[in-house]
Amino acid sequence: MKKWIYAVLARMFYDRQWCDFHRYSPAELCKIGFMQRVIGFNRDVPWPVHPSSIVCNWRKIRFKPGAYRNIGDVNGLYVQAENGIFIGQNLRIASGVKLISSNHDLNDYDVSTGASPIVIGDDCWLGANVVILPGVELGSHTVVAAGAVVNKSFPTGGVLLAGVPAEVKKHLAPYKH
Repeated sequence: MKKWIYAVLARMFYDRQWCDFHRYSPAELCKIGFMQRVIGFNRDVPWPVHPSSIVCNWRKIRFKPGAYRNIGDVNGLYVQAENGIFIGQNLRIASGVKLISSNHDLNDYDVSTGASPIVIGDDCWLGANVVILPGVELGSHTVVAAGAVVNKSFPTGGVLLAGVPAEVKKHLAPYKH
């Protein structure tokens, strides 16, 4: 497909700085852009977000320079960034992942509790239906198996996490770029 078609479609819906448009077909870009900008699903988010995903407090999401902004372009993603989320390069996210950076006060459900931001290092992979809870830090080259609930930090990285709550199942060899 000609590059100018991508450029025209991309400029209809998004600022070029926010995503790599060549990941999408023109039909996908039109569908996501229409649902997001015209219909209003995740309207304020400046990068493509799948219509079945929710991104809250997108301004508190920080990306490492050069990181691809793929937060939201998969089915059923839920991102709540009230206390902040930092994302490294080369993050892979599967369907149904939940990134939850704050919790509710147990004595007043209308009040959110403060916590450290979620930090996800370089070369991480979050499998289907993974839940990352407030204050968690994942080091570089951390793989989280499908269905795991990560409620504590694993800052050293180079591990495979699985289970509820998540625990180290295997140490991994260095990531190959």
